[in-house]
Amino acid sequence: MSGRAHPDVNPVTDGGDLPIKSSPHRHKVGVPPKQNMFHDFMYTFKETFFHDDPLRHFKDQPKSKKFMLGLQSVFPVFDWGRNYNLKKFRGDLIAGLTIASLCIPQDIGYAKLANLDPKYGLYSSFVPPLVYACMGSSRDIAIGPVAVVSLLLGTLLRAEVDPNTNPDEYLRLAFTATFFAGVTEAALGFFRLGFLIDFLSHAAVVGFMGGAAITIALQQLKGFLGIKKFTKKTDIIAVLDSVFSAAHHGWNWQTILIGASFLTFLLTSKFIGKKSKKLFWIPAIAPLISVIISTFFVYITRADKQGVQIVKHLDKGINPSSFHQIYFSGHYLAKGIRIGVVAGMVALTEAVAIGRTFAAMKDYQIDGNKEMVALGVMNVVGSMSSCYVATGSFSRSAVNFMAGCQTAVSNIIMSIVVLLTLLFLTPLFKYTPNAILAAIIINAVIPLIDIQAAILIFKVDKLDFVACMGAFFGVIFASVEIGLLIAVSISFAKILLQVTRPRTAVLGNIPRTSVYRNIQQYPEATMVPGVLTIRVDSAIYFSNSNYVRERIQRWLLEEEEKVKAASLPRIQFLIIEMLPVTDIDTSGIHALEDLYKSLQKRDIQLILANPGPLVIGKLHLSHFADILGYDHIFLTVADAVEACGPKLSDEV
Repeated sequence: MSGRAHPDVNPVTDGGDLPIKSSPHRHKVGVPPKQNMFHDFMYTFKETFFHDDPLRHFKDQPKSKKFMLGLQSVFPVFDWGRNYNLKKFRGDLIAGLTIASLCIPQDIGYAKLANLDPKYGLYSSFVPPLVYACMGSSRDIAIGPVAVVSLLLGTLLRAEVDPNTNPDEYLRLAFTATFFAGVTEAALGFFRLGFLIDFLSHAAVVGFMGGAAITIALQQLKGFLGIKKFTKKTDIIAVLDSVFSAAHHGWNWQTILIGASFLTFLLTSKFIGKKSKKLFWIPAIAPLISVIISTFFVYITRADKQGVQIVKHLDKGINPSSFHQIYFSGHYLAKGIRIGVVAGMVALTEAVAIGRTFAAMKDYQIDGNKEMVALGVMNVVGSMSSCYVATGSFSRSAVNFMAGCQTAVSNIIMSIVVLLTLLFLTPLFKYTPNAILAAIIINAVIPLIDIQAAILIFKVDKLDFVACMGAFFGVIFASVEIGLLIAVSISFAKILLQVTRPRTAVLGNIPRTSVYRNIQQYPEATMVPGVLTIRVDSAIYFSNSNYVRERIQRWLLEEEEKVKAASLPRIQFLIIEMLPVTDIDTSGIHALEDLYKSLQKRDIQLILANPGPLVIGKLHLSHFADILGYDHIFLTVADAVEACGPKLSDEV
């Protein structure tokens, strides 16, 4: 039989037929000293919420130094600002001007995605980046509105209030949602709960972002084709039906010509930028050039009189206060909280992922929890100054990185440019065609469709691919919130599946070694006659204890059938490799007790190998170790098999 030793050969011998006797020098499994319950709780609490030991810099420091360190912890600008110089400013100035040229046309388009006046997109690239520059720890992230969050926010808000019939209530609810998005982000960071965003798996995020990108692109067909009556739904069927039903009378050829021409220009500039990193500035300034040229073209030809839809009036001036517009009571409060929590979590996931990506490229660390606090405060302040949810933008951050940014000052430079635009240049956008904004947004969201990542996910993990496709199809065929719900649900389902159905494996001996490994991974590994060795690859908790016991019994039953068919010695010892079992609770201990009693009735001895300190400590306290016998608990599988040798050789 494959993977099985000959009945007359014991793999734990030195080459002869006699078994190796139990070594008197074999190490016993140590039982850790009993821990103080309070100390044990504090250790667990610290590892859960303060694993990075954020207060280590404060140890053995004078009070004045501690105050300064505390200030730098909350406002990192006081840390990196001490070493700021002209050389760094030169890099930040170029990067700031570059991302400003990209953000201005994007902000106008993204505001439309959120069903808001274009000026609110510009407002959201003025105040939030200034706050983040003082409190954020990432040197490369560029702050402002982003496509996915804008679409999500617009979809959720529209479900509660119609922006056309009740624009004032819609705007107030948008500010309320932004406020509670900020509160959510700041609370997660302050209470060290940043690990919660990790429950949304990478595969689910890839699928969600891809679906959202396609949904956003389809939504732009209204402006790209010049359609006036367009569906309020976001699913692909409703959008395509709306597009083709307007084909004979609702499309405007001048609008299509403008959109197609400049989309081609934008895609070409992006291609040039990818071909040569030195030409990164070409795709960065292409959107602004497109806006300038198309606006001038519409103005001199008066194409707006021929049905080309334009931005129209854009108010001058900086952000007005909006604190009085936030709902702190009434029936819109609960809706604002719900929308804010969802939008805040998605914005947080995107920003932290971007920050970590660029930090890894430049080999520096960012504190995820501090980032969340910075992003949260930024949105809370933004909600009080006529901004909607802002976060890290991948396209802008990539341009910021390639432009040579050195610190968060590039965000300040961008904010200053946006400020100047708000004060002096907004009237110039009056004749900007909606088609160019649609082209800019389509160009911006194309990179969110990561086909290579989806292919890799399919190759590596089929269950991850199901999560990816579930989120993807949920977004494009239902809605953004349904897609997000599917993404979260499948991510949690995968966690539950892995927890409740842990992997187990039969181990065999690697020839000429004392190493025991999975016989499926190592076909040359041989099983010891009369011994079945099983490894449990998970902690044993109430959620999986019965499954683990039943799976071990099924392994044993299958092995006994094979042994009987091959006329090999019957199974006398069941060894459980406990190294991967990081923890066990009372349900897990009861499962082991039930297994032990079941094996006793069949004259099979249960043996445990290599239990960790937490596991052996609990087995000792529960007295199961006494019931099993400490002479049946071994440091390694090899020691356990060696101890089984004499009895096996007597029967052979």
